[in-house]
Amino acid sequence: MFAQDNHRDTQETLAVLERLDLDTEKPTEEELARKFGYEDDYLKGTVSWWQHTKPQIWSLFDEPYSSNAAKIIGVISVFFICVSILSFCLKTHPDMRVPVIRNITVKTANGSTAWVLDKTQTNAHVAFFYIECVCNAWFTFEILIRFISSPNKCEFVTSSVNIIDYIATLSFYVDLVLQRFASHLENADILEFFSIIRIMRLFKLTRHSSGLKILIQTFRASAKELTLLVFFLVLGIVIFASLVYYAERIQANPHNDFNSIPLGLWWALVTMTTVGYGDMAPKTYIGMFVGALCALAGVLTIALPVPVIVSNFAMYYSHTQARAKLPKKRRRVLPVEQLRQPRSAGQGGGIGMPGSGPMARRMNQVKTKDLGPKI
Repeated sequence: MFAQDNHRDTQETLAVLERLDLDTEKPTEEELARKFGYEDDYLKGTVSWWQHTKPQIWSLFDEPYSSNAAKIIGVISVFFICVSILSFCLKTHPDMRVPVIRNITVKTANGSTAWVLDKTQTNAHVAFFYIECVCNAWFTFEILIRFISSPNKCEFVTSSVNIIDYIATLSFYVDLVLQRFASHLENADILEFFSIIRIMRLFKLTRHSSGLKILIQTFRASAKELTLLVFFLVLGIVIFASLVYYAERIQANPHNDFNSIPLGLWWALVTMTTVGYGDMAPKTYIGMFVGALCALAGVLTIALPVPVIVSNFAMYYSHTQARAKLPKKRRRVLPVEQLRQPRSAGQGGGIGMPGSGPMARRMNQVKTKDLGPKI
């Protein structure tokens, strides 16, 4: 029974790894034909030019390990992703921004006029704009090529990583339009907040790293444990926030930081997650006792589900390493039901059937020898 459970768990794990598409070997032409839906034309030998070129383009841009050219395209894609993220971060540095100066006419005390230079705002250096133009030109080209050569358009459009790529690339063009037509608005700077979605391009690296795929799958498989962790944290935060609020009001406390329970929620969250900013702290002895209990409860609450998440990651990672060492044709493990095929009563000897096999023939010979003298 235990062996069957282990086998079933292994089958489920291998099925998950099969969906993650972690193979780094180049697929055969027959596998490509089956994937792109022209298997009949491939068997008949009537493959058109586009049917032959489309899988090659798809492998070039979507499967970085399929060929040396695909590895080069993958390196270029990772380079533009890193440059885009680096440019997005550096353009917020004060030394990388250019002040916007304007002349203001003011009246002096004697009634004359004078000019005053006023710094109204700062803009990113123009070099970052050209860097983003080049990076987004590559991202746009990559999206169009992958969409045209994709084997399944609906699956391609609904993919979560591709959706992030659409929105991040579209935000650049929307930002250009807003800078052109809405820069005169007072709250135009707030619109730059939506450009933060470009940082989500880091998730595109999952196509180039099997470790990130395994990590994301680990969080998916550990969804129940994570939900349980959040539930216990919320429960503890509410309880200890209420306790510390009333504990700080029992004794005389002129420097009370807990003026309401919502403020105590922030303190309980920071304490239970062992961050401890120190911006809020209990001053009374009863409040300190509640804070100690809150810290201990947070350590225990976080430590309980973590081994389950770590074991899930270790399981997926070990199966991935073992699967990578097997030949590609032997990576798929058949279920038990396919290995033990039922046989009808009228069929001859088979493996594992009574009255068949070498042992059964040897027993029949012994019976024949025993019956010989009596006949």
